[in-house]
Amino acid sequence: MSTQTLFGLSPGDLASGRPYAERDEREPPWHDKLALRLWHGAAMPLLRKVRARESLGPAFVARVNRHTDEFARADDAQLKLEARRLRARLQREGFGAAVSARCFALVREAATRVLGQRHYDTQLVAGWWLLRGLLVEMATGEGKTFAATLTACTAALAGLPVHVITVNDYLAARDAETMGPLYRFFGLSCAAVVHGMAKPDRRAAYAGDVTYCSNKELAFDYLRDRAALGDQASPLHLAVEGLRDGRARADATVLRGLSFALVDEADSVFIDEARTPLILSATADAGGDREPCERALAIARQMQAPLHFEIERSHLRVRLTEPGRDEIERLDPDDSQAAQAASPREREEGVQRALAALHLYTRDRQYVVIDDKVQIVDESTGRVMADRAWERGLHQMIEAKEGVALTGRRETLARITYQRLFRRYLRLCGMTGTATEVAGEIGRTYGLSVARVPLHRPSQRRVAGARCLPDAAAKWQAVAEAVRRVAVGEQRPVLIGTRTVAASEAVSAVLREQGLAHVVLNAKQDREEAQIVGAAGQAGRVTVATNMAGRGTDVALAPAVAQAGGLHVILTEYHDSARIDRQLMGRCARQGDPGSGEALVAFDDELFITQAPWLTRCLRDWAATRGGGLSGRAIEWLRWTAQGVAEARNREVRMQTLRHDRELARMLAFTGRGE
Repeated sequence: MSTQTLFGLSPGDLASGRPYAERDEREPPWHDKLALRLWHGAAMPLLRKVRARESLGPAFVARVNRHTDEFARADDAQLKLEARRLRARLQREGFGAAVSARCFALVREAATRVLGQRHYDTQLVAGWWLLRGLLVEMATGEGKTFAATLTACTAALAGLPVHVITVNDYLAARDAETMGPLYRFFGLSCAAVVHGMAKPDRRAAYAGDVTYCSNKELAFDYLRDRAALGDQASPLHLAVEGLRDGRARADATVLRGLSFALVDEADSVFIDEARTPLILSATADAGGDREPCERALAIARQMQAPLHFEIERSHLRVRLTEPGRDEIERLDPDDSQAAQAASPREREEGVQRALAALHLYTRDRQYVVIDDKVQIVDESTGRVMADRAWERGLHQMIEAKEGVALTGRRETLARITYQRLFRRYLRLCGMTGTATEVAGEIGRTYGLSVARVPLHRPSQRRVAGARCLPDAAAKWQAVAEAVRRVAVGEQRPVLIGTRTVAASEAVSAVLREQGLAHVVLNAKQDREEAQIVGAAGQAGRVTVATNMAGRGTDVALAPAVAQAGGLHVILTEYHDSARIDRQLMGRCARQGDPGSGEALVAFDDELFITQAPWLTRCLRDWAATRGGGLSGRAIEWLRWTAQGVAEARNREVRMQTLRHDRELARMLAFTGRGE
């Protein structure tokens, strides 16, 4: 199958940037949706197993290995000449198994010479599945970033602008710098797009063959392009403008379109960050916002739950009761000067935001205050989300609560969900360490099938049974005991994973009281993330980290540590998603190294009390009467129930977000694509 047939556009069109390449997104009819749900729910898992046993795995590796000796004997000039020949074949034949295998063998030989690394057979399988448009699950530490170079080089040689998308700027810049020499060996340009880059620099980076960027930078660059192009973004419009004035508004956009995307940590991007839309906004003046915010906060502080309002923590929502509405009228009567400036509904909404700011959004949990600024913390990674703000005045309410300067309210200029954005790529693939749990949703939403790559070496991970302590205080004491046993007694490194900044500081305080040396990594120290995680494998070192420790940076073990038993991971609170827990445990015993892990949780953990309160109370009372705590099976039942409820609710939020985004697009269809 040729590239022309695969994409509907020639490689020359894509490489030149005309037209603005992207897939036309249309809402499928109900019967197609039903068929897709059945396919990805039942038939596709069986097909994946069959395909994995057949040509998509070992047979392709055998094809690659046939070229090993030939390329090993060639000098650098001969390898580069072969790359030029393969470029022509790829553009003519597309990504067939024969030409792709030869290209992979060439890239593997060049990587050995240029980077001093050689792709494992499992990485060849991963790269081939990526090229075939699958979402590849590859265990943590198996070398996803290096495997991606096989796919990116092949697609770039075929003439497709390649976007390698990851979860933050640090990883994008690091991977572009580390892997750049390999691309340049073949005459391919490679650059990274990071926050703060000027528009001409962004355009130059996207004009290259391979561009590394974060999902957020890409999304907002796309929204800015769409805003600049308006309703004149179709290939026909751009072709006509090209004939008329030559440049086709090239100065207005930075991207060349959405041709080929390889998404790293795809479950984080496709699932965890897909609950809220990406909104391009302008900031309005905040001069008049402080007084209404402070008045609403003063009223909210005098109201009592559940008489005046009800808190729905699982939905992160506050509901006013009828007595609550009456209380607002009593505390802020209609004849007051402030009340006359706002309608009753506006006052109620303001008080609801104030109640949410006071009771649902907690400092060092959902946000941190750094340099007198409220910064949102990504719950999935524990990282600060730079330049992000809550909508509809909530961010300003939290700023007023914390007594910092208010930023201006955001006025929406354009918006899109990740679900709609990534489906517009002509060719999409992804990789992650944890995707099996959400394979069905990813298949239905993005049209991607999940395939699991086998381990390069057998795992030596040893995971002890979970323990559930009565409360947080007892849990932190148990963590300290485990640290003393492993880090001090066995001289092994320990990584303690926490869900929030507040939890990381709580366990830090207990360790400090007991004289146990450690280092803390959370959203307040995320600039030192790579250095802290990179040193976490030293003998006896104790690292306390939020969920960010599970993504992107290897924990290299010191020489003596492997003999002592490797890294020990302590999970201190289950996340809403079992995938995040699996990522944390995946920090130990990577690439065949030894390692161990254990879970020390408590009955008052947020997941248990918000998602399974009744079951938590029953099991806590039962454990108290027994005096021996919960069995491993009972803890697993509690975890499975709470995470099941949380994941179902989060999945519904994602579906509602997508439905709302589609509805807005239909309502605004007369202006173009609806962004």
